[in-house]
This record gives sequence, C-alpha cells and structure tokens, in this order.
Amino acid sequence: MGVPAIVLATAVHADVLATAFARYQHEYDVRVVRDEAEAKRAAGEILQAGSQVALFVFDAEQPVEDLPVLIDKTRKVVPTARRLITSHVSRFRADVPLLRPLVASGKVDAVLLMPQGPRDEEFHGAVGEMLNDWNATVAAPEVESILIVSPERDPVTQALLDYLGRIGIPAGLHHPDTEVGRSVRARCRPEDDGRWPLVASWTDWAGPCGSVRDLAITLYGRPDEVEVDQVVDLVVVGAGPSGLAASVYASSEGLSTVCLEAEAIGGQAGTSSMIRNYLGFPRGISGMRLAQRARTQALRFGTRFFTGWPVTALTPGADGGPHVVHTDGGDVRARAVLVSTGVDYRRLGVDSIEELVGRGVYYGAAMAAARELAGGHIVVVGGGNSAGQAAVHAARFAREVTVVVRRPDLTSTMSAYLIQEIAANPRITVRGSARVVDGGPDDLGQLAWVCLEDVTNGAQERVEARGLFLLLGAAPECDWLPDAVLRDERGFVLTGPDVPREHWVAGSPPAELATSVPGIFAAGDIRAGSMKRVAAATGEGASVVSLVHAWLDGP
Repeated sequence: MGVPAIVLATAVHADVLATAFARYQHEYDVRVVRDEAEAKRAAGEILQAGSQVALFVFDAEQPVEDLPVLIDKTRKVVPTARRLITSHVSRFRADVPLLRPLVASGKVDAVLLMPQGPRDEEFHGAVGEMLNDWNATVAAPEVESILIVSPERDPVTQALLDYLGRIGIPAGLHHPDTEVGRSVRARCRPEDDGRWPLVASWTDWAGPCGSVRDLAITLYGRPDEVEVDQVVDLVVVGAGPSGLAASVYASSEGLSTVCLEAEAIGGQAGTSSMIRNYLGFPRGISGMRLAQRARTQALRFGTRFFTGWPVTALTPGADGGPHVVHTDGGDVRARAVLVSTGVDYRRLGVDSIEELVGRGVYYGAAMAAARELAGGHIVVVGGGNSAGQAAVHAARFAREVTVVVRRPDLTSTMSAYLIQEIAANPRITVRGSARVVDGGPDDLGQLAWVCLEDVTNGAQERVEARGLFLLLGAAPECDWLPDAVLRDERGFVLTGPDVPREHWVAGSPPAELATSVPGIFAAGDIRAGSMKRVAAATGEGASVVSLVHAWLDGP
C-alpha cells in the first residue's frame, strides 16, 4: 500500500490551499487539481498505484451546480475518503447556507473557512480529526500495537479484532507462515504453536488467546488486584457513557472510585462509527474516541479501571456495612454502587443465522468487519441510531447496504439527521415492514445469503449478503442484581418515583437515580425510562455523583 493522498480541488485558490496543506506533504501525497475531470483522473491514478485517497478538499468558489457534481463523482470513485469544503473569507457568510445541506446529508464532512495565514490551527484541528477518523476506520495501521496470528478469520479472531478496534488499539492479522507470523510463533512456548489465534505485543507478551475476556485481562488486569482491605467510596459497574461520566465526576471530586467493565470501555456506544449529535463535536466523534477520551480523563482524576471480569453478583450492605460487588476474579467492597451496565442487543432467534455469528453475522456494528466485506452486499437489521450509524459506515465499503426494519420506515425510531443522511446515500436502501427469517453459508462457511420476509403478507425473498449486522434493540444486562433491586417487567432497573410505593421510605420515593436499595444507584440505558441516547446517559452518570455524596455524608 502506497502513501495515502490528499486531493485539493480548486481553480481559484490553488496557492492558498497548497500552502496550507504543505505541512502534510511528509506523510501524504498532496495533489492539486482544477476541475472534475482532473479530480477523477487523479483519484484513478492513485487507486491504480495501490494507494488510497484519504481526503478530498473542495474549493467552494466555482459554479454552484458544479460542486455537487464534483462531490458526487469523487464520492462514487472513492467512497471511503473524507470530504471537506473550504470557503474564502470574502464569501464565507454567503456560502455557508448553500453548503450546509451537503453536510446535513452526509455528502461532505465539514465546511471550513479557508486559512488566511500561517498556523490556522482551528482549520488544521478539523483536518486532523478527519484524517484521524480515516486512519482509524479505513487505513491499515502503520504500527500494530497488537499482533494476531491465525490461519483464518474465525469467530474468535474476528471478535478480538473488533474488540481492539473498539478500545482504539491498532492491531493486525497475520498468517502463521508470514514473517510476522513466524516471529510471533517463535516467541511462544512450543506447546502453544497451533493454538490459534496467537496474540502478542511488540515487546512484551505472546501466547494463545481464546476469548475477548482473556485479552482484556492481559491488557488491563483483574479485579482481584484491588486491595481487599480497602472499602472504596464508589464502584461503577459498566464503562459505557453513564459509567464513564460518573467515574470522571466522582474521582474529580475526591471519591475513591473503581470502574468494572466486563468487556470494552465505551460499551455499546463505543461501537458507533460516528456520533454527530453529541454536544460540542460539530463534526462528530466516533464512540471509540469519545470513550477513550473519557477513560483518560477519569484515570487522570484517579479512577481505577478493571476490565475482563463481568460482575456475577451484588450483596447489599447490612447494618450500614459496605456493599460487596462479586466477580470471578475477586470482590470489591464499596459504600455506594452505580449500576450502569447498559443493554445488549436482542438475539434474532433464527438458528441458521446464529450458527454464522462471527462468520459474516455480527451483533452490533462490528466496524472492523466492515472493511473485510468491501464490495459486497451488507444487511443491517434495526431502526435505531446505532443501526443508522452502522449503515452509513458500512456504505463506505460495501457495494450496497440494505437497512431492514419491521416498522414501515425509520421515522419513529431514528434521529432525523441520520434518516436524511441515509436517504442521500445512493448505496443505502431502507426496506420497511420486513424481517430476516433465514440465512445460509457458502462453501467456506461464511454467510452467503439471507431470506427477507414481508411482515404484512408473508412474502419471502432470498438475497445475496456477505454481511449481516444485527442491532435489534435493548436487552438489559443485570441478571446479577439481587431481587431487592427492583426491576420492571422487561428487566430494567426501577429508580426514583418508579419504585413501587410500598418500598418508599416515610412516604417519599427514592431520589431520581436511586434504586430500591439505599446506596445503590442506576444510570444510563439500564434504567427504566431512560432515553437510550449517549448524551442522556452521560448526563445521568454525572448527575448521580451528587446523590452518592449525599448518601456518603449520611442524614
């Protein structure tokens, strides 16, 4: 793979843009083109040479009707590239209202004021974000922090790659007979050779890895490393948006805080390829980056994270004693507990599909898998924002993406900005009033087709599909809670006035985020009545800290 390219399409301000992008020439092939024909020819040359276009930059100063054509043509040739429009200061105010619909529809990633001089770091910060996103989701990593060696991309190997992508660690898959594969095998014990997959860091450890949990323990440690004689102020169970927010605010305010996460920091939100409606990120942010930034922030204030052991039980404190959170790797005692385990995707319940999980069928967005399905047909099942984000991301790689939803359309379940972006993407088709009822493999055991059924008349159609992403709504993750922590009929934790009146104290309900057990709180998607949005979960996680303080201070 050659050096990735940045293509500057401008007929008027070539000198300005070439000067601004000179700082990228050391690591990118920066090219200046004048019109649609040159842009298309340059992209073809770059692709033919085995390289990729990371970013198209379009000068807004050209006939209005030409710009959408130029964007659509380059988008068709290189759908994975990021796209930026720059406008000169002399016409920026007039251009923005005309160009904003292109951003809203997802045809371009940003509209920026053209640099007016050196060191315009606001401009370059936005460019850096787009290149960072491209490198994380499209480009093969230049430096692989984790090496995975396996003769095939089996379900365990795919799960490890997806997990590493979710936590932002660059990784690479290598065949055992490659130079890297032989090097990793030489570092392992003789009896481990052939126990695929083998996993190694560049300098430290190497050996077989049979599950995501094993890898998480290797990377982050186990809960039994917490000092057993210490009672912490707060244990946060689950490191999704609500748990991360609570960890940041609790530890920043001096509370000793431990966060336990069964799998990947970020939870379900960490699988989102691009969240565009999160406050403060006008160009959007991936769930992975949002989660890793929050984790770094919490670590700075003193939160200790332990990943890889799911919580198995919770024993409420008696007579003012601490609560005990149990895991297979050890117990943690705490004065207060926050339940923020979030939700998992519901299972489809079709045996033929379940047999292909990890072999073209994935629960969740599986961003790492999307790249491997390039050129094929991908089916996304689900009508929520996570499904919409998965479809938009998959469309960068797939020939065609079909969103399957049981409702007639997406209007009642998905944010308007995503519906608009999906409608403007020619690679995405929405198939309403439908469901997946069957599927089957090819000769190699990978998904080859699915059967779609019209829920209104029962008509069935078999369609080719290389990938099936299932994002089927919320299933609570809290079977480990004691019966004293009350839940609704669907299994979500009851808090505040939703707790049955007979469990109120002195005629008053628990606080808004408090459960039926004093000192145990719930926030985020696991809580009955929550909004199931990242920003709402973050707000609840931050808000619960004041309730924890009140509980710790006593009456």
